[in-house]
Amino acid sequence: MAAPSDSAVSEQPPPAALVRRARRINRELAEVYPYAHPELDFESPFQLLIATVLSAQTTDLRVNQTTPALFAKYPAPEDMAAADPAELEQILRPTGFFRAKAKSAIGLSAALRDEFGGEVPGRLADLVKLPGVGRKTANVVLGNAFGVPGLTVDTHFGRLSRRFGWTTSEDPEKVERDVARLFPKSDWTMLSHRVIFHGRRMCHARKPACGVCPIAHLCPSVGEGEMDPEKARKLLKYEKGGFPGQRLNPPPDYPGQPAPPLAAS
Repeated sequence: MAAPSDSAVSEQPPPAALVRRARRINRELAEVYPYAHPELDFESPFQLLIATVLSAQTTDLRVNQTTPALFAKYPAPEDMAAADPAELEQILRPTGFFRAKAKSAIGLSAALRDEFGGEVPGRLADLVKLPGVGRKTANVVLGNAFGVPGLTVDTHFGRLSRRFGWTTSEDPEKVERDVARLFPKSDWTMLSHRVIFHGRRMCHARKPACGVCPIAHLCPSVGEGEMDPEKARKLLKYEKGGFPGQRLNPPPDYPGQPAPPLAAS
């Protein structure tokens, strides 16, 4: 998959020092999070596609707590396309914006049924034509369900890319373009997981835990957050802070606790 095109893209390669530091950050994040993975529970490309659409404006945890009942009732695109909107909205209510999400889920399921034989397509150009599916969602599905490299530019990835000096842009497509130039395609999917993991666990939006960050020595933005190690340690989330993760069914090598189901949350 090619990096996003832009008429303003410079023909000059990024500075070698920036590339070296970026790739070292990736290597060191791989040592910190060797178990990095998509934090949405899924068993098929269709489940991952729907779960990713539902994850907008909510947590992966809330989506994971909602999808067991959702996929039990609507296991295939044909089932979800024929869903009663009111019944689907009721199931999706915990994820927020449930009316819009129900409309997207029904619409994209109908498109899968009518245009792709009930199968999730494995091409970016096809995925982004589906209702409610943008580049971020498409890259999540491609990278994790089809093994096609892609950068998942969510709020965490964008924030850390700017803090690391990989980009200055707030626009997700430009962030994707800038970061893609620093790394080989083979790194894109796992890089996304590692950066997002770090953003959720340490490098928070309001108060990053700089004082315990294992890559602080590589970060040009070190000092934006809490530098005192004891205070910074209290800011850690999920397994780094001794708390459950976001998945009800995490992979076997995940070192933290599974998240509780909806009724137990």
